[in-house]
Amino acid sequence: MPSLDGAAVLVTGANGGIGTEFVHQAVARGAAKVYATARTPKDWDDDRVVPLKLDINSPVSRAAAALAAKDVTVLINNAGMYIDGDSILNLSEGQIRETMETNFFGPVLLAQAFAPVLTSHPESVIVDMHSVASWHAWGGAYSAAKAALWSATNSLRLELAPKGTHVVGVHVGYVDTAMAAHATGPKMQPADLVRITFDAVEAGDFEVIADELTSAVKAALSAPIPALYPELIGPASAEIRANVKGEDK
Repeated sequence: MPSLDGAAVLVTGANGGIGTEFVHQAVARGAAKVYATARTPKDWDDDRVVPLKLDINSPVSRAAAALAAKDVTVLINNAGMYIDGDSILNLSEGQIRETMETNFFGPVLLAQAFAPVLTSHPESVIVDMHSVASWHAWGGAYSAAKAALWSATNSLRLELAPKGTHVVGVHVGYVDTAMAAHATGPKMQPADLVRITFDAVEAGDFEVIADELTSAVKAALSAPIPALYPELIGPASAEIRANVKGEDK
């Protein structure tokens, strides 16, 4: 697997808490260039960091980014969004579509746009930021979108492996950033999550299970449905309902 040393990295959602850590730690690990993308890019005061405007929901913007960043060897699909109070039954059609556009279609179509760039190099990497919500439906449309992204990541992995592109999926619970400010449960620090993720990239791992909660939820997937959703057969477990929630960008 390629080292971050000398790599050209593109980070979506670079202005957020996790995205900022991806930018800083990529530079610290020796990346030659980091494209820090956002709808409104900011100045990073570092010649190795290139601010780049990107709206992952815009076909024109995705194409322009792929044209501007032809040297990318590591694509980090980090950008995402969550609507507070997300519920399959209560969100409007527009809100459900926005959630799917940002958390599923955006990263998948960006990977598609950058596939010719990535596969033009002997080795390259895509990192898709999932969530424990990929495996637990606490988040309504958000969970559905993350589950769809997880499935698409597996498909991308199979399609791109023969072309030299390694695909890493990252699953995590709450992370201590603005998106999870409302949460009261344990939170992982963004720096720790990014460090673990980059370690996995350089080790050639396919998947990152970042915390104990996510590990427990994944293990329960092979059990009967009530193992994940005890409220289906009785009063909801307060601990599960309090802790099995979300992830952040």
